[in-house]
Amino acid sequence: MLTTALTRLFGLAHPIILAPMGGVSGGALTAAVSNAGGLGLVGGGYGDPEWLRRELSLVREHAKRPWGVGLITWSIGPAVLDLALSFKPAAFMLSFGDPRPHVDAIRRAGCKLICQVQGLDEARLAMEAGADVIVAQGTEGGGHGGQRSTLPLVPAVVDRVAPTPVVAAGGIADGRGLAAALALGAAGALIGTRFYAARESLGHEAAKARIVAADGGSTQRTRVFDIVRDYAWPGPYTGRALRNDFMSRWDGRADALAAALGGERAAFRRAAADGDFDTAMVWAGEAVDLIDGVDDAGALVERIARDAETQLRAAVSLIGGGAVAGRAASQQST
Repeated sequence: MLTTALTRLFGLAHPIILAPMGGVSGGALTAAVSNAGGLGLVGGGYGDPEWLRRELSLVREHAKRPWGVGLITWSIGPAVLDLALSFKPAAFMLSFGDPRPHVDAIRRAGCKLICQVQGLDEARLAMEAGADVIVAQGTEGGGHGGQRSTLPLVPAVVDRVAPTPVVAAGGIADGRGLAAALALGAAGALIGTRFYAARESLGHEAAKARIVAADGGSTQRTRVFDIVRDYAWPGPYTGRALRNDFMSRWDGRADALAAALGGERAAFRRAAADGDFDTAMVWAGEAVDLIDGVDDAGALVERIARDAETQLRAAVSLIGGGAVAGRAASQQST
């Protein structure tokens, strides 16, 4: 069993957090991840009250271990925050914006605060907010994010915020990625796209099929899906999605898309409702190469943790093997 500051903080069996993917990480997926020993987070996204009530009721009913909820910081107000907190999550994750205005309410509710950051400036704000856990998110991840890559970002954040536990995110989909995160000094990994393609996720079946069939080179960061949906995402955040016809037509032509919104927005909404992903987006990270099927979330948690242990044991054996080889060579030379 892998024991880290993250597992100790929440009483987890495995240092794995479900990314709170908006509209995808619903109550059933969250409960499945938590019940398997990870930390499930409901993806509250922009804070739709009806959706939150339904999915938070579901996870509260079915989760037997700690769970939490995540929201987009810049889009939420006190009413949505209070609604989510009324379901008594163990953890509350805030991403993309200054978390400090919301800290008092989260603390009063007895929640642990998780802050996701994309760089060292955001890490400083998270520290000022008193975050219990900081997620360092690399640009390889699906959905919205920044520009820095996971491999150099994670240890930089670890060094900057110690002793606060850091969780790595962005391009992690299997035990090798989790093992690498731990080797970088992280206390665990936050995983999204791999759980998008889980049976319990709320993702459309056609979207899951596209993730399974895709490769990392077919993902791209873009603003076009935010423009057509009229979401005023602040810079420098963009969203990584699978390339499709809509992205090919409009990426790099923001002004032209804005001018054509009268017709494009209605067509986009129809496509999203119909599961037409030649037009609607599938948020996905570069780790889609590592996803070969749609699996039960609980089985994924167990497999990722088990494979990470195997990878870490193999890494340790390299040290021992090198030492043995070195001693043998020395003996042969004398």
